[in-house]
Amino acid sequence: MEFYNFEAERLDGTPESMEKYKGKAIVVVNTASKCGLTPQYEGLETLYKNYKNQGLVILGFPCNQFGNQEPDSADDIQEFCQVNYGVSFPMFAKVDVNGSGAHPIFKYLKSELSGLLGGKIKWNFTKFVIDKTGKPAKRFAPTTEPSAMESYLQKIL
Repeated sequence: MEFYNFEAERLDGTPESMEKYKGKAIVVVNTASKCGLTPQYEGLETLYKNYKNQGLVILGFPCNQFGNQEPDSADDIQEFCQVNYGVSFPMFAKVDVNGSGAHPIFKYLKSELSGLLGGKIKWNFTKFVIDKTGKPAKRFAPTTEPSAMESYLQKIL
């Protein structure tokens, strides 16, 4: 299995194949609107704007598994992200990232890049980087600010 074989639903309900992002460096991140780390949306958007023309894409996946910090509807999530952080990178429908109901993309990424908790995601804003060949390359902790990822992303772009 490779990353490009997966599909996910966008916030508006439209299914999207990850094949669309072939040849790009990808950051997959589980997000939440009511988390202490929510301001990372701003840093993620900055990375996206600064590097999208060099082949970077950020894929946001809202998740409500950590402290009920993403309880809102898809429309509310979309509005929150745009109004408060100007998010223009692709946002997907709310998913689970841990447990038996975890989205297949996150099951795959956790199996390829285990973290401190092994095959689990610790909190919102865990960031997985997939290189331009589709290989999961690096995992960043929830507390890692997007700006701290910049030098790594520059190397793989």
